[in-house]
Amino acid sequence: MASYSVNKRAVARARELIDAHRYVLESTWGDVQPSAEDENAYLESHSWDDYAEWFLGLTEGATDGSKARYGFVYGDFRRLHRSGLIACQYRAAEWRHKEVELAAHNLLQHLDSTRA
Repeated sequence: MASYSVNKRAVARARELIDAHRYVLESTWGDVQPSAEDENAYLESHSWDDYAEWFLGLTEGATDGSKARYGFVYGDFRRLHRSGLIACQYRAAEWRHKEVELAAHNLLQHLDSTRA
């Protein structure tokens, strides 16, 4: 099983999106989660650094500038999705990636407190 560290730049970017109200509160993550084709299209006009900011986890040992390096996507490359944060938290908890789980949880709490 892969090991992940928290992508602090992605956490900061997610907080920026929340603070700017660039989020979707209700969506079905399976329908809006970026596909491989969506990722490729995004990379055609954006840098790897931009791409990385959409993923809460960094795969230990994977090379920067490769899709294998990034895990736990939380948005659709335009907006943060609450369902995406929930999916990140759930998947991280399921596979015992505690730091990523807590990062997703904290972002979810920030989102919920911001919109309250």
